[in-house]
Amino acid sequence: MGSSRGWSGYLRAAFNARPWGMFVAPNWVALAAFGLLGAAEPGFWVLGAGVELGYLALLSTNARFQRLVDGSEAVDSETEWQQKVNTLLAGMSEADRRRYETLTARCRAILDQQAHGGAVALDAQGAGLGHLLWMYLRLLAARHAIERVVSEAGGSGPLEQRLRDLDEQLARQDVGEDLRRSLHSQADILRQRLAQQQDAKEKLTFIQAELVRIQEQVELIREQAVLSTDPEALSQRIDQISATLGGTAQWIREQQQVYGAMDDLLTEPPPLVGARPAVRQ
Repeated sequence: MGSSRGWSGYLRAAFNARPWGMFVAPNWVALAAFGLLGAAEPGFWVLGAGVELGYLALLSTNARFQRLVDGSEAVDSETEWQQKVNTLLAGMSEADRRRYETLTARCRAILDQQAHGGAVALDAQGAGLGHLLWMYLRLLAARHAIERVVSEAGGSGPLEQRLRDLDEQLARQDVGEDLRRSLHSQADILRQRLAQQQDAKEKLTFIQAELVRIQEQVELIREQAVLSTDPEALSQRIDQISATLGGTAQWIREQQQVYGAMDDLLTEPPPLVGARPAVRQ
């Protein structure tokens, strides 16, 4: 994952950089010292400005420092995303949490196997597998939101019974016109609610099918990773599978407008990390 900081970002990081174990950046201490000395002798302010500019220029352009900053940025991004995932999973059932954790473990196993085999396309594979997991999580979130709405509605059984009762009342000849209009209106509303619940059940069936499809796709990728000696071909295969989920992603966006509860999942996650090599310094 490339850094989005740019030179100004490295400059800010250099200004606030502090070694491990220090609570205050050495640069701040130096600025304070030159500031105090300059109060007695203004020449120290000029000297301090020169030292500061040289320090910032030297550190912000240092390749090792930039790698450390980039690594920290990637860790922060992954940590923030994982916190969102944990919050979302906390509201789901234990079964759904296990499904997601199991699929995550399978994806990481693919990257581990590739890393041990000396593959050089781990970044691309991690991005593709991360996208599959992201889609899987969004489907779980969509199902959770739809199931909650259906549960709060009380199920179709009571609605059907109420509709039958209304039809029996409407069939009576002694019902006044005002009451008949009210009963007709109630019956129409119940029919609409039943239709919505039927639509929700069909959506739940579709979600289950898509969840299984992603699980099977990950299994296919895992088998290909074991048999293939070409990591680039495996990366292309992962990308092809991700591309087939474009329609599912659009469907989920449409459901969010109806059911909500997926606001935190509208941005792409960081790539999945398996066997991450040590950061070179």
